[in-house]
Amino acid sequence: MRKILSGIAQFFKGDGWSNYRKTLRYALYVILHPFDGFWDLTHEKRGSMAAAHTIVILTVLTHLWDRRFTSFMLNNTQWSKFSIVMNTLGILVPLVIWVVANWCVTTLFDGKGRMREIYMGTAYALTPYPLIGLPMIVISNMVTKEEGVFYTYFNVFALIWAGFLILCAVLMIHDYSLLGGILAVIFSIVGMAVIMFIVLLFFSLISDAVMYVVSIYKEIVFRL
Repeated sequence: MRKILSGIAQFFKGDGWSNYRKTLRYALYVILHPFDGFWDLTHEKRGSMAAAHTIVILTVLTHLWDRRFTSFMLNNTQWSKFSIVMNTLGILVPLVIWVVANWCVTTLFDGKGRMREIYMGTAYALTPYPLIGLPMIVISNMVTKEEGVFYTYFNVFALIWAGFLILCAVLMIHDYSLLGGILAVIFSIVGMAVIMFIVLLFFSLISDAVMYVVSIYKEIVFRL
């Protein structure tokens, strides 16, 4: 415990905290200058995993707070079916599958990015979502239902912006042309579907095997 506290204190006193703030602020440069930003993010080492983790956490929190604190006039959440765990996994699982699928696809097509860089670039590309989403949660409680259409427009704009940034990240991290980047994104989405199918099939087979063993056990117990 003492070593952990000492490490945390050293982080804040040394260059760690300064570097963390610098790499986190760099996300603002990336979303405004995506091509130069994503190139420098990985090739010039101007990003950090700590900042990437922070952006992902903010993205998850924005999604949860959007469900909880958005004005009831604009919020269709059914609280009887709402689950914090499932909503959190709804962000993290697709992110992980995207990173794995993109790495697999780009490895086959001579992509230059590593899995760590793909994750970092994707995380930085998500910046518009919390950046726009958090203020919109507050604003949603200050507008009428008719004015709430702007809430929807801004949220859709944030998602489109993030999608564009993900494309830019793929282009710069893997050093692809525009056509190559678009094809990489398309094949990565297909790869995500394949991975999800394999995972679901695996768990389905495991579930069937467990049920088969349980049924045999019950049959033996019943006959004995």
